[in-house]
Amino acid sequence: MTETAVATAGQTPVGNQADFWFDPLCPFAWVTSRWIGEVEKVRGISVTWHVMSLSVLNEGRDGLSEKYKSLLGKGWGPVRVVIAAQQLHGDEVVKPLYDAIGSQIHHNGIDDYDEAIRLGLAEAGLPAELAEYAHKDTFDAELRASHENGISRVGQEVGTPVVAFNGTAFFGPVITRIPRGEDAGRLWDATVTLAGFPYFFEIKRSRTESPQFG
Repeated sequence: MTETAVATAGQTPVGNQADFWFDPLCPFAWVTSRWIGEVEKVRGISVTWHVMSLSVLNEGRDGLSEKYKSLLGKGWGPVRVVIAAQQLHGDEVVKPLYDAIGSQIHHNGIDDYDEAIRLGLAEAGLPAELAEYAHKDTFDAELRASHENGISRVGQEVGTPVVAFNGTAFFGPVITRIPRGEDAGRLWDATVTLAGFPYFFEIKRSRTESPQFG
């Protein structure tokens, strides 16, 4: 357990570094990422953003519905474009482009991912030509490496998001609504406390609602 993850009675748990792996098409990752944005305001954390891919994660898996297979086929586009932008324009464009494409998908309800990419690139101030990489495997090696960097920390049986708190990674937290202000901070404190215990692995209950982005 790192010093920054220690929590004692009457003290606020402290954690100042997070790594976040996302797939732009995942609504649960979107809600969790918006929570992290709220935490940045009240806990002063530093976040590094990384791409992972549900399309990569589910390659070759049996038992997937045709609807989900179709979604995964489309899902290559957004992650390929974010990786291409990172490779060609630097790490600093990852989060703004995720925000821009994710807003088109989750807030504006655009399910044509080529269109979401086009609008997202324009909003993020990035070259429109990056959209071409949605249908190219030019940077698939880099995409797979980024994905593996995240998923190898938690195992293949989970999904997105993957979040590492001061180096200890978990799938989730999976939330359906975005805590604001000090509520966001308290959830962060609790999560860092759990992440700081080396023998904690899982806490779970059945979801009763879909993600809500308001």
